[in-house]
Amino acid sequence: MANAVLPWIDTHCHLDAAEFEADRDAVVQRARDACLKQIVLPAVAPGNFETVRELAHRHGLSYALGIHPLYVHDAGANAVQALRDSLYRHRDDARLVAVGEIGLDFFVPGLDRALQEDLLAAQLALARELSLPVLLHSRRSVDRVLMHLRRAGVRGGIAHAFNGSAQQAHAFLDLDVRLGFGGAMTYERALQIRRLAAGLPADALVLETDAPDIPPQWLYRRADGRAEGEPTGARNEPAELPRIALTLGGLRGWDAAETAAATAANARAALPRLADLLA
Repeated sequence: MANAVLPWIDTHCHLDAAEFEADRDAVVQRARDACLKQIVLPAVAPGNFETVRELAHRHGLSYALGIHPLYVHDAGANAVQALRDSLYRHRDDARLVAVGEIGLDFFVPGLDRALQEDLLAAQLALARELSLPVLLHSRRSVDRVLMHLRRAGVRGGIAHAFNGSAQQAHAFLDLDVRLGFGGAMTYERALQIRRLAAGLPADALVLETDAPDIPPQWLYRRADGRAEGEPTGARNEPAELPRIALTLGGLRGWDAAETAAATAANARAALPRLADLLA
């Protein structure tokens, strides 16, 4: 199958980030040239809800609305109400595919865990209320995120940048939540992530870049550069996704067509509104 017809989908990209301010249109064009059929743009706080929505409509992409755990201190007392208002205002927008990026981050010091958990619970309640899937952030917090998912009765979505255990992976899958794999998988030292990418059920996996974050290994000047805190030699962007996909295919013994077909089908299953956008 020619690369031009492979249905690559980037399920997580922060196209609104300041790193793309100077050449955002060119970034999108490079993604199209690399045969990406769809890119999901998650919001992180009320201040960028309309930005991601406008970008999605301008470029024929899709978006999610939510409050990221790293922004809990800046979101303000009315953040959940602002999210509710935006979700209801745009509930019939075909390009609104999920509530996200939401979750917990127990890695970054100084974040109020109780506030994070309160906001996550409130956002999961909104997702259930509106029958929308979720894009989940679960850094050093997978078990607590799973607990909240079960308590809220939310099923469906994506555990973004998954880096947990096999047991935790299957717990997400039991809740119809797929697992996002991206640049971290390209590092030979990322043994656990690579084992999961190779061994999980074929219907568990979706692809993402998290651009401009989590750059793949080849964007560093040296293979050990990321581990040693070296800055990247180039910016991560959605056009890197097909090459990231080659890593997944290599780990699983899939060719490019198999990788694209499986991960695109999984993305549509995780985010059902994508199906109409890809038709």
